[in-house]
Amino acid sequence: MREAFGQSFDVGDGYLNTASVGVPPRQAADAVSAALQEWRTGVGRATDFDGVVTRARAAFAELVGVSADRVAVGGSVSPLVGLVAAATPAGSRVAVAEGEFASVSFPFAVQQRGITVTEVPLERLPEADADVIAVSVVQSLDGRLVDLDALRARRDTTVLLDVTQAAGWLPLSLDWADAVVGACYKWLFAPRGAAWMAVRPDLELVPHAANWYAAEDAWGSTSGLPPVLAATARGLDASPAWYCHVGAAESLGWLAELDREKVREHCVGLADRFRAGLGLEQAGSAIVHVTVPDAAARLAEAGVAATTRGGGARLSFALYSTEEDVDRALGALSG
Repeated sequence: MREAFGQSFDVGDGYLNTASVGVPPRQAADAVSAALQEWRTGVGRATDFDGVVTRARAAFAELVGVSADRVAVGGSVSPLVGLVAAATPAGSRVAVAEGEFASVSFPFAVQQRGITVTEVPLERLPEADADVIAVSVVQSLDGRLVDLDALRARRDTTVLLDVTQAAGWLPLSLDWADAVVGACYKWLFAPRGAAWMAVRPDLELVPHAANWYAAEDAWGSTSGLPPVLAATARGLDASPAWYCHVGAAESLGWLAELDREKVREHCVGLADRFRAGLGLEQAGSAIVHVTVPDAAARLAEAGVAATTRGGGARLSFALYSTEEDVDRALGALSG
């Protein structure tokens, strides 16, 4: 067991794989277990989950710097991005980063309708000649950060940001972006199956997956027509995966109350210490990609959990990571 930022974690030594799957605090895991026990014994009721969905929505809003009425609930990132892609006018030019995560780029690439999607080097993306720019704030492959200030200066372009590899360790204030999407199961430490999208009120989207949960009166709209959807971003909601939101309400609620600059300093400080041990420059990111020969195999042999990516290994440093984890990884890759 480890203690970090006021929470306990049952995470093993050498776990540097949060960019794939985050390990929940005990409080969140216990809440999910209790909800599952109620399901198992027939005690739980569907209406019991309204509160946790609301709490998780509000916490995500706080973490990305918007009001909760701008946040829609989904199950994963790509369907939420798909709403923006489907609303992109025919003939539009879309720019994405080279090697961008597929959930960001694919929904635009399959639109056809004369929409062109161009891959641009990340450092040049804010200057791209495009009607839409879609990009992860932190690149999944190697942890590079996009220049948010430069993107914010764009006045004639729709900007969609994916914070899946950023929210939870990087302080964010993204109320200026047209759409901000994020999944729950990395640095937000919730069970996979919940995602959110913050949208600007003037971004016109069609709720292609319209359902009873998105209605103004959800429990009074389970049958019959016409659909009267919520006037806020809740009108874009997908019906939530209940038990995922139980964990999300606990984890995100806790994260939203932390000093996010101290969280960033902890995660990035460990990543930069690891970089320094390998003779790499500091990068200001909690994700490190290394191409040391046989890196993935050497890390695994040393008991370090990492991910094979891009011909090397990806390591990621989280709230519960320690200097001992860094030393173990360096020992595996040194010499």
